[in-house]
Amino acid sequence: MCLCIPSEICELDAKDQRAVVDTLGVKRDISTHLIAEPLAIGDYLLIHVGFAISKLSPSEAIESLNEYQAMLSNMSERDAEALFH
Repeated sequence: MCLCIPSEICELDAKDQRAVVDTLGVKRDISTHLIAEPLAIGDYLLIHVGFAISKLSPSEAIESLNEYQAMLSNMSERDAEALFH
């Protein structure tokens, strides 16, 4: 199962079409090749297997992140950690 959790762009390399994103505190390097619209630091993306697949509005991202935070707060620590490994 794959969860698409909104990820915020922390660093952006437009030339190489790469970005570093923060997903609930976990940072990772991803490709932005599939996103045609302009991107900026602070934008939110959905990521699948290392590729940005969609850009979200801030309101969509925050609503989704709030739902994930509520879900995580109801999970055991072990189960919550398993989502990111």
